[in-house]
This record gives sequence, C-alpha cells and structure tokens, in this order.
Amino acid sequence: MYTSIELFAGAGGLALGVEKAGFDTIGLIEFDKDAADTLKKNRPNWNVIHDDIANISSQDLEEYFGIKSGELDLLSGGAPCQAFSYAGKRLGLEDARGTLFYHYALFLEKLQPKMFLFENVRGLLTHDRGKTYATMLEIFANAGYTIVKQVLNAWDYGAPQKRERLITIGIRNDLVDKTEYQFPKPHEYKPVLRDVLLDCPEGPGVPYGEKKRKIFELVPPGGYWRDIDPEVAKEYMKSCWEMEGGRTGILRRMSLDEPSLTVLTSPSQKQTERCHPLEARPFTVRENARCQMFPDEWEFCGNVSSQYKQVGNAVPVSLAYEVAREIYNSLQLLEKNERTKKAI
Repeated sequence: MYTSIELFAGAGGLALGVEKAGFDTIGLIEFDKDAADTLKKNRPNWNVIHDDIANISSQDLEEYFGIKSGELDLLSGGAPCQAFSYAGKRLGLEDARGTLFYHYALFLEKLQPKMFLFENVRGLLTHDRGKTYATMLEIFANAGYTIVKQVLNAWDYGAPQKRERLITIGIRNDLVDKTEYQFPKPHEYKPVLRDVLLDCPEGPGVPYGEKKRKIFELVPPGGYWRDIDPEVAKEYMKSCWEMEGGRTGILRRMSLDEPSLTVLTSPSQKQTERCHPLEARPFTVRENARCQMFPDEWEFCGNVSSQYKQVGNAVPVSLAYEVAREIYNSLQLLEKNERTKKAI
C-alpha cells in the first residue's frame, strides 16, 4: 500500500478520498481542535497530530515519521493562500516565509515524496495578480518537481455541488521519465440536489429568524430576490438594492433540479444565501456534508458553528478520490516501469 502524509487536514474530505483511492495515511496535521477531534473520532487508527504545523516542519521529519527522505509516496494538502513578501524578488522559499505554504514547502524539501497533491481555490491563480501562485510553482520546481495543474469542478466528479478547485500535482524529477499523471475524466452524470436531499438524515442546523423565514417562503425554488414583490425585496436588501450587478446570491433559494452552489462555512450570509428547496431554512450540517460527499456516518465535533465551518472548508470527498486514484495509477505505472528496468 502506498503511503501518504496530509497537511492542513481539516475535517478529512481530502484524506477520505485519498484513503478510498488506496493510500495508507501515516500522519495528518491539523491545528483546529474541533477538526482534529473529528478526524480522531471517525478514524481512531489514523495518526492525527493536533499541533501548529510550524512546530512540526522545523523538526527532523524523517525521524518524526519514521521514514527516509524519498520513501514517502504522496504528500497532500492545501495551505490557505496568503500574500508573499517577494523579498528581493527571488521567487524562492524565503519569499514564502511567514506563510502557511512555507511549511508545506519545507515538508516537500525534507521528505522528497515521489508525488505531491496541492489543492487550493481557483482564486489562487489571480491572487496578488498571479504572483503568489507563480512563487509557489517556482518553489516546487526548486524542490525538484515537475508540475501539472488544472482547475476541476466537483460537479463533474460525483458531487452535487458547483465547486472549483485548483489541483496542482508534482512528480519528482528523477521519476518523470518513468510515469505520468492524467487528470480524471469528468463523469457523464452530474448529480443534483434531488439526489442527496430527499432521504438525508436529520442533523444540527441554524434556522432563519421569523422575519427572514417569511420572506424566503415567498421565493420559489430556483428563484431569488427578483422573483418576489420588489417592495419586500427592497426592504430586505437595504443598501444592496442600489448596488450594481445581478446580486443573484441574495434571497437565493435552491432547486432540487440543480446542484448546490459552493457550500459555505456559515449557514447564512446575506449576499451568498442558499435556502433549502422545500423548506424556508438554511441547509443543515448533514445536508451540506452530503453536498461535500461525506459519508453519513462521518460525525463532526464541536458546536454547530464549528461543524458548518469544517464542512464548508473541506474538499469534496468524491473529487479528492478521483484525483488521488489517478495518483495511485501513476505510482503503479512507476513501479511497473522500475521492475521492467531492473529485469533488463
């Protein structure tokens, strides 16, 4: 079985997909206590490290994880994106110092895994006019990796949710002539909310206040503020009424025949609302978890607010699985080619 280490593990969406693809995760690092507790509760056999990654990345990682540099098959995770300093415009590791990505890069340099998976929001491509991602790619190259990258939408890979993620895959330079990475092909069937909401188990949630609930009862499934009495909408929207643009996220009610919009970290935010199709309320934690393709038996720790945040920050499990399965295939191809070379 191939080995993996995950950084910034959160509530386990990426790790679950990697596990399902056939990897043995030998360590997961997560700073948030509730998210770490979620991982421990659902996978007591996982080596969950609840600590600041800065305390781990500075150590002898070979000794810490009991592996030699070059032995690890996969390093996975997605550091929150922060602006870099561009000290002297070297576009190297020093430019990333003080950011969470810096610690991902340290793991990469010290452990030299055969492959890595770095996932992030699509917005990373344009963050600080593209400089942030350019620096990351330069650091990956300096660490000795050849990169392929693509934006994937979870809706194409079994999740009833429009959620785009920038997937960056690295193959160690000494292995690139023995294997390759192919991004997964989109599924033919793209699921909608009808596929996950109708039989969803009950779970914790936060209702709307009475006034807001009554307004949402006026909005038809698939509709938004333009579909109700303009006077009612204007009073609800206040200053937003004068703003330009479609403002399609305001008073937005989902339909059973469409995918969810990107699951958020909070049940109700005025300009990005996702009201339940059949009831005048936000989605519950469990309904959001279904949109993220967590199994129903996966329990989230902490208060309701923390649970919403954990689910909203996760990578959809089905997308993680598809990406990781192709990494697994790449490692199998590598193994096959190395065996062939030895036989010759």
